[in-house]
Amino acid sequence: MTRVHHWLTNILRWFDSEAGSDQLDISSRTFNALRVLPFILLHAACLLVFFTGYSTFAVGFAAAFFAVRMFAITGFYHRYFSHKTFKTNRFWQFVFAVLGASAAQRGPLWWAAHHRHHHQHSDQAEDLHSPHHGGFWWSHAGWFTCDAGFITNERRVKDWMRFPELRFINRFDALVPALAAAGIFGLGEALAAWAPGLGTNGPQMLVWGFFVSTVVLFHATVSINSLSHVWGSRRFDTPDNSRNNFWLALVTFGEGWHNNHHRWPQSARQGFRWYEIDITYYGLWVLSKLHIIHDLKPVPETVRQETLRLDQQRRTRS
Repeated sequence: MTRVHHWLTNILRWFDSEAGSDQLDISSRTFNALRVLPFILLHAACLLVFFTGYSTFAVGFAAAFFAVRMFAITGFYHRYFSHKTFKTNRFWQFVFAVLGASAAQRGPLWWAAHHRHHHQHSDQAEDLHSPHHGGFWWSHAGWFTCDAGFITNERRVKDWMRFPELRFINRFDALVPALAAAGIFGLGEALAAWAPGLGTNGPQMLVWGFFVSTVVLFHATVSINSLSHVWGSRRFDTPDNSRNNFWLALVTFGEGWHNNHHRWPQSARQGFRWYEIDITYYGLWVLSKLHIIHDLKPVPETVRQETLRLDQQRRTRS
């Protein structure tokens, strides 16, 4: 009976992340296959492209949905909910929380709590997704498959717990992705009927627009865990092994300037030099001009001067 109860609780967590939360072993790093089965099936569903085929519209939609959600993850899940590098009103806070949740990377409170923990213990034994303590695959896609990676440490996000709408999104974290998938399927069916020249339909749009786009988005996001602490250059001598990587910065809209970020995580901008492309910051700047967000925290003058000095020293040595 205990085993059956365990199975049922893990299945219930697919829909309600707080189900049986008092039974979680927050120290366990054991792979929980049943709980992460939807994540596994999400990857397997990408193989359906061999049955649905492709169309220019479906692939283009997948790329656009990737870009919009990457911005929501980097700009809001990371730079807003985790680090509060700018301000916005409650309406836009909710809008971007929903958009970020559509990426199927759990809720904003869970995301922010784990990221704040990461900064406090970066590359130490307590850092759950450090590649220096668990290896590449663990830091990339293994850490959240255990119970220790599942729980939301509410003490780390007390500032956000006062918003019931954020708690709701965080608790029922599968709801928004499910609605997004259903909406994309419906769009595909509508286009098949009203614009058959596009050559798409519901199943094709679902596979490309949601399954493929979401899986690529996930692996791009977590590459910062697994690669940005081993691959790249170190401008700043931070206590961890964070690194800057141009290619990862392109893929993740600026998150690849990870050593910069660990030097001064309070900045809304992670590309500290003009040539360090930070697409997320450019988007945030536009939103600030539209008065959707405000008070973007800059790179402090002392850190900017330190950046210039270190770059000059590196050029001199070379």
